[in-house]
Amino acid sequence: MKKILLITGPAGDAQGWGDLKVTEEIAKAIEASGKAAQIAFVSTMDEFYNAIETKEFDIVWSALYHISGKSETIGMGDGDEKWLADIFDDRKIPYIGPNAATMKALIHKTATHKIMHANGVPVPYHYQIEQGAALPDIVFPAFVKPGYESRSVGINDNSVVENRDALEKQVAFIHKEFDQPALVEEYLPGQEYTVLMLGNGKLQEFLPGRVEVDASLFGKYPILRADLRGVGATKIKPTNKYTKAAIEITRNAMEALNCLDHVRADMRLDAAGQLKIIEVNGIPGLKPVKSWSPQMFTMHHPSPEGPMEDYKQLIDHIVTSALTRYKLI
Repeated sequence: MKKILLITGPAGDAQGWGDLKVTEEIAKAIEASGKAAQIAFVSTMDEFYNAIETKEFDIVWSALYHISGKSETIGMGDGDEKWLADIFDDRKIPYIGPNAATMKALIHKTATHKIMHANGVPVPYHYQIEQGAALPDIVFPAFVKPGYESRSVGINDNSVVENRDALEKQVAFIHKEFDQPALVEEYLPGQEYTVLMLGNGKLQEFLPGRVEVDASLFGKYPILRADLRGVGATKIKPTNKYTKAAIEITRNAMEALNCLDHVRADMRLDAAGQLKIIEVNGIPGLKPVKSWSPQMFTMHHPSPEGPMEDYKQLIDHIVTSALTRYKLI
């Protein structure tokens, strides 16, 4: 029986698939597939090292990019401490998800954009604004968000800026509230889409979806604010005519970024109707039913037993594909 060690902590919801309750649901799904699962809740590097040195496992699956006591934001850590995937690589420990270099690139949104742009993947124009740096000359409206976050953290109705004064205020807000660079992007006014990459090699598949939100929940602009995430306000629907294009640019992005096992690309239509990737998420949310990954899996692979059975199959697909990649099964 293969043993999976699930690692999470206070930052599990901000950084990864969800809180401890979600981690417990993942463990149940793993055990339902005939594998064993145990959870290590770690708040410090000492607790992390103790977990990987004392527990028995065949593969690790972590909800954390790096150890942090912050429960709301991700950030890039202190700059000196290794990320968990660095340690897994150093110790040759099998783990689910992309390697450390990819994980860091996915959190550093400017790095993600640069890699994709260099490989022909369409992305919005973008500028990383450090604290104290001059503002660029840009075309308005523009979109302002934290440079190192995910899941709409730091996004509110002021994120779309229509003039230089608004740009200056929102950039200052990001610097003050998050103590990290602001990312200024082209504002993409069109429909939002998302594509889930599952598995590798022969087990790889791409599941696209259209992100639908009740229009009455939006403010002036149809953007996914932080308060609309993780509360069941978003629903995933079929992509229709954009299916082929969404899958193609996601496949190219995943190859460029060296993504593995379970990664999601989010994209929107620009003013000309072209899809552009706005974010690639290295540890997508896995809240049963509510998170986008389970919703997309159910939409593409519905079972007679319902969404929770689909959820078990989703988790098993991710785990089995990673075990296969390491030749552990």
